[in-house]
Amino acid sequence: MFDYAIVGGGIIGLATSMALGRRDPNARIVLFEKEAEFARHQSGRNSGVIHSGIYYTPGSLKARFAREGNHSMVEFCQNHGIPYQVCGKVIVAVEEKELSLLENLFQRGLQNQLKVERLSAGQVREIEPHVQCLAGIKVPSTGITDFAKVCAKYAELIQQMGGTVKLGAKVEAIRASHDGYVVETSHGPFETRFLINCAGLHSDRVARLGGMDAEAKIVPFRGEYYKLIPERRHLVRTLIYPVPNLNFPFLGVHFTRMIDGSVHAGPNAVLAFKREGYHKTSFNLADFVATTTFGGFWKLARKHLDEGWMEMRRSFSKAAFVRSLQRLIPELRMSDVVPTHAGVRAQAVWPDGSLVDDFLIIKGRNSVHVCNAPSPAATASLEIGRAVVDHVPEMRPKTTVAV
Repeated sequence: MFDYAIVGGGIIGLATSMALGRRDPNARIVLFEKEAEFARHQSGRNSGVIHSGIYYTPGSLKARFAREGNHSMVEFCQNHGIPYQVCGKVIVAVEEKELSLLENLFQRGLQNQLKVERLSAGQVREIEPHVQCLAGIKVPSTGITDFAKVCAKYAELIQQMGGTVKLGAKVEAIRASHDGYVVETSHGPFETRFLINCAGLHSDRVARLGGMDAEAKIVPFRGEYYKLIPERRHLVRTLIYPVPNLNFPFLGVHFTRMIDGSVHAGPNAVLAFKREGYHKTSFNLADFVATTTFGGFWKLARKHLDEGWMEMRRSFSKAAFVRSLQRLIPELRMSDVVPTHAGVRAQAVWPDGSLVDDFLIIKGRNSVHVCNAPSPAATASLEIGRAVVDHVPEMRPKTTVAV
């Protein structure tokens, strides 16, 4: 029997396993990942940005964990030889009506204890010569890395600490037992005294398997990207973002210089008809029905009808996508960008149609469920892992009484 079983081998499940192993060196820990390798989904299909925390509501877990995670992730990369850069980013206003929103964002950065700087249009061009704007904000602490490599290092450290990792082990059922749970997997049954659900895109389903209903359900959104052709990468030096609508869960199409030197543009965000659907044609009937029969989805869609329509247009029209990018860099041409990988974001939504705006960690009987951990979860993974472990009791070794 294991003391702890973690479901999900993405960056949160791995960080939680690592935090458990450090807190309880003698604990018997097993991690189940249904894929043949780590970071196949959200953890390995993101922009690679080490976020600063400027966007998040002051006092929220997202704001605190992003700020602290920015430092701890950089330190982790330094200590383990993982490539990273603290390159900073600029957020720019391109229309008069955006100037007040930019100032509000600047004030939010100060409230979140960040070093942020106001920039004139000329100062923005000193950083990013090809950007046309009215004003901007510089966020120096933003960085980039390769989170798939971070996940690989987490997994290596877990196994060095004696943890057991089961790849290709899909969790199919969870049964309560006298001592905890029996986790039925494609590798057979495993007994555990405590269950930790870090299943990402499937976290709501795993919670229900474990006897918990978080009320919120996962609605998957596909983020589609283009990338600049090598000859035009000079148009972007660091990271360039528009002023976002903070009531919408996405930041708008932006430019990101990746750690390998490539430059990605995007993402737009459209409803995915499959929870792991990385193509426009990806479809899964069970996933589609789960979304379209959930009243919270339709209430969310009605609230954001205009934004949703724009996202759909960009999905099916490269010209519309490029026009959004040209708001930031007018000299960009259609021929300068080509399609690249997509990702799917697991966004938890309440039945009333409101977004679960913060990380959501729920305690059950001998269990903890991470039911919402979108961006900046990769940045904040070490902090989230420690926070999850704070909800987990230490398991004392069982003793046998002679009679």
